[in-house]
Amino acid sequence: MTFYINREHLVKDIDYPTRYQPENLFKSALIVFFIILGFLLLFKPFGVYDPELKMHYLFICFFHALGPALVLYLYFGILNYYRKTKNQSKWTLLNEYIQIGALLVLIGTTSFLMRDLLYTNPNNWSWNYFFEEIRNCFVAGIFFYFLIRLASFYFESKKGSPFVLQFIPLTVKPETASLQPQLFINTQVKQDDFSLDIDQLLFVKADGNYIELTTLKNNQIMTEVKRISLTQFEAQITAYPHFFRCHRTYLVNMFKVEKVSGNSQGYLLSFDETNSKVPVSRKQIDSFNTYYERLRNQYIA
Repeated sequence: MTFYINREHLVKDIDYPTRYQPENLFKSALIVFFIILGFLLLFKPFGVYDPELKMHYLFICFFHALGPALVLYLYFGILNYYRKTKNQSKWTLLNEYIQIGALLVLIGTTSFLMRDLLYTNPNNWSWNYFFEEIRNCFVAGIFFYFLIRLASFYFESKKGSPFVLQFIPLTVKPETASLQPQLFINTQVKQDDFSLDIDQLLFVKADGNYIELTTLKNNQIMTEVKRISLTQFEAQITAYPHFFRCHRTYLVNMFKVEKVSGNSQGYLLSFDETNSKVPVSRKQIDSFNTYYERLRNQYIA
């Protein structure tokens, strides 16, 4: 039997997990603390020799649960700071597995260093106990990691995220030979009228009676402000079916969207050319899904 690894899946860019982001990190550490504490109290998974204990078993479990929670909080806190200072946005499954492996080694090392605090054993500082702590940490850590991932996947699925997982970029442009890419837009004030290459347009953002056009010209992102409302602008591009009003203040070129993330509370649309993200409001999710499927069947199938 051949053992197959989908390497492309491992190195494909994904969103940085919300559980590691600064605003959720304390909550993630707290969840890890209570899961480990409950597991140790209920199952006593590793051999415990009572005469060696320096304190009640409840406190032993408390410290064994506190160590991983603190290491998790500090490790990803430092990683988040590093990613922010280096302006890093990329994240892959392979990167996550490497970080989790390093985290488990640190947790095992922390458990080893705590042995003198918890146990009266003359061999606390032996290599045997060091490797035992690392081994136990990997056995338990991998189990809990995949358990938490499965739970996370279940709850995200309940919110409606499976559609996001199935999103395929609409790379084939519509065959509309009769439609010219160069479009002349009329505004309320004649001197503010302007021309626009519709194929270069990524998305449009409303700002009161103005709009902000984000375009890709010569492989460079350009932003222009025009004096026209988003509703008036939308009315003049109805002949171009690949533009969708995904939000009260956003209009997006569906053929430029490369990735969709989120759940039934709202989507975020991402583009290859820019780190900017366009929201899909909760009310527009069903319409977005329907519109996407219609375009996909029309131009891809």
